[in-house]
Amino acid sequence: MTIWNRIKPQAANLRLWQVGVLVAVFMLWHVLTTPGLVPPFVFDDDTQAAFFFGEPLKIASRVVNWFFVTRDIYGHLAITLLETVLAFGLGTALGLGFGLWLALSPVAAAILDPYIKALNSMPRVILAPIFAVWFGLGVASKVALGITLVFFIVFFNVYQGVREVSPVILANARMLGADGRQLLRHVYLPSATSWVFSSLHTSVGLAFVGAVVGEYLGSAKGVGYLILQAEGTFDINTVMAGILVLTAFALLLDAAVGRIEKRLMKWQPRAAETERL
Repeated sequence: MTIWNRIKPQAANLRLWQVGVLVAVFMLWHVLTTPGLVPPFVFDDDTQAAFFFGEPLKIASRVVNWFFVTRDIYGHLAITLLETVLAFGLGTALGLGFGLWLALSPVAAAILDPYIKALNSMPRVILAPIFAVWFGLGVASKVALGITLVFFIVFFNVYQGVREVSPVILANARMLGADGRQLLRHVYLPSATSWVFSSLHTSVGLAFVGAVVGEYLGSAKGVGYLILQAEGTFDINTVMAGILVLTAFALLLDAAVGRIEKRLMKWQPRAAETERL
């Protein structure tokens, strides 16, 4: 067996490859932004790259300082995570409820179809100032914005999942005496479940977007507020540190959704195969 066959990407060493790619990116970033390590190709002064893109070691130092030295990140992070979780949960619940209702009510779906399409086509980030006026600069306005971003992703996936239930399965269930509630529990919901979880992975990131954009427009706490303050003083290292912290926690929430998906979707062959890997 050759060396490449031992180290090539496969299920046993996939995590090592993922970490290796991350390390390589940070090493390249460090080399390109450290004055004197490489000749300047784009910038006249080799310190300009660090000014525009930050320096990984200083960014890491800022993150460590936030979490272990001054520990002033926890209050801001708690606010952002609270806004994100509330927007994610409420947006998912509303999307699930409305998706089921309209998928099972063709008349209501036909009446509301143009309005849903119009609302979905609206650039919803522009609603942030309106929500700030309606709900103030606290948590509620950020949650409202996040809900508008999460809702339509979940709604359309649930709607499509229910509409694609096989008519043969429905006919067989009705022949066996299933009523509307039993059809909902044993046919429609299982059919929509895979669609729901595929949308939730996207919704996690959008919930973070809603929280951070809302903090940009007006707040006194939150990681988005820290990033905005750093941008005002051209502190690119703090900006990048805030972005990395938000990205890390978004990945943690996405991983939590993935674990729930594996637990609830064991009956699905693809989910079971992924779990074995």
